[in-house]
Amino acid sequence: MRTWEIQGAYGLENLRMVDRPDPEPGPGQIVVAMKAASLNYRDLTTIRGALVHPLPLIPFSDGAGEVLAIGEGVTRVRPGDRICPMFFQSWLSGPVTVEARAGALGGPLPGVLQDRMLLDAEGVSRVPDHLSWAEASTLPCAALTAWRAIAFEAPVGPGDVVLVQGTGGVSMFALQFAKARGAKVVVTSSSDAKLERAKALGADMVINYRTTPAWGAKARELTGGKGVDVVIEVGGEGTFNESLDAARVGGAVVVIGVLGGVTPQVSVRTIFSKNLRILGISVGSREQFEDMCAHIGRWKLQPVVDQTFGFDDLQKALRLMEAGGHFGKIVLEF
Repeated sequence: MRTWEIQGAYGLENLRMVDRPDPEPGPGQIVVAMKAASLNYRDLTTIRGALVHPLPLIPFSDGAGEVLAIGEGVTRVRPGDRICPMFFQSWLSGPVTVEARAGALGGPLPGVLQDRMLLDAEGVSRVPDHLSWAEASTLPCAALTAWRAIAFEAPVGPGDVVLVQGTGGVSMFALQFAKARGAKVVVTSSSDAKLERAKALGADMVINYRTTPAWGAKARELTGGKGVDVVIEVGGEGTFNESLDAARVGGAVVVIGVLGGVTPQVSVRTIFSKNLRILGISVGSREQFEDMCAHIGRWKLQPVVDQTFGFDDLQKALRLMEAGGHFGKIVLEF
């Protein structure tokens, strides 16, 4: 089998394609022919060395594939099933715990950039039939993070307004999920062209944060002075206080990323005066994944895939992620 590995030291220049023996499933295990993998910002930071794990390491957490073989005692799936490996292999259901978060793919566990992947049968779940391999590969991290945010932790529905930052994977899933649940959505971006694409996906209001730096106040203006019910916060240091400003009294700011840094001067006065809920979200459980997939299948929702690359073109895909020029998800097809 072919794998991509970080070898010797961290850095994009230390990625190597390696041939390994094909795995065989033991009791409770399965072997999956991986068909596609999607990029997350976490994958880029892991390869750069921001998240340190023993090397060599197979990177990337999100992918989709077909079950090739099953080991003794496996009844959860069978050969031919279309599945995604779960980001947290040990978080099957219930609330998040230290133990549930212990086993993440792409560090510390081997990731999905291998065309034959050995997995615990409990750590996978079937995907909706209408999705392509590329589309299915976007679900385990980006989609599930957005779903947990607006379906479980800060649930939204008709009459609610959600603000999503930027046009990356989590934000576009949050847009699609919020619209499907009947909410209105405000999208921010520095690109008018991307904002037009967001409108085509259903965005009700858009704000160019480059031309409108005080976009929190603008979001309140667009909502008649009230503010938004939920903010999907991906920027961290560069955006957090604007998110607090955008939120309504009693609203929620769901923190799922730190693209702009991790040490903001937080406006504590705004948090307590507005009675805001600040929620940290990192992916979700297998049970939440299966709930999300049931809704995706019912709605026939199509994940937003911006560009696809071949398995050999990993460096090109990562450079596009670095440049931030994508809309939705970047995918490698095996």
